[in-house]
Amino acid sequence: MDMKLEVVVVPVADVDRSKDFYTALGWRLDADLATSDTFRVVQVTPPGSPASVIFGTSVTAQEPGTAQGLHLIVNDIDAAYDELKRLGAEPSEVWHDAGGIFHHAGTDERVSGPSPDRSSYGSFLSFEDPDGNGWILQEVTTRLPGRIDPAATSFASTDDLAAALRRAAHAHGEHEARTGQEDADWPDWYADYMVKEQAGTELPS
Repeated sequence: MDMKLEVVVVPVADVDRSKDFYTALGWRLDADLATSDTFRVVQVTPPGSPASVIFGTSVTAQEPGTAQGLHLIVNDIDAAYDELKRLGAEPSEVWHDAGGIFHHAGTDERVSGPSPDRSSYGSFLSFEDPDGNGWILQEVTTRLPGRIDPAATSFASTDDLAAALRRAAHAHGEHEARTGQEDADWPDWYADYMVKEQAGTELPS
């Protein structure tokens, strides 16, 4: 049975302030519903995300600001920094972990700058919402094997698909340079490359 993450609940103190903050980042406002003065639910969705975020009044017993380590995935950490800065989120500098695997709790072992080899999963930045709930952006450019079923490949947004097409075009150019001939079946090659890249399986040569 598939079990897909649908919603993350974030504890906030001021619902309208949080709504303004997240929608200013370009997160889609899906719902703002209240059944009384003591119960209100706001749902927003980050661009390209299949899972949404809920906050409101009487939707969680957590103290405001106690949600930490919430991860968002981007394919360009530097571009993400620029966008967050422009939209007023006050992101941290881009960093990587000294251990090079994931990252330690808090700010332990953070090293300034992206992963030295710019490896997928290795570069991060962080930001907080007005209550101090902590978000981390992680740069993922190539998925590890087994994370995505090749038979169920999908792209979450137009930007996501366009980025995959650009990477496929670059790889195909290198492929043609290696073989010394133009490939008349480039649409099939692109499709094969894009599916295998997202699934983390062996890429076409």
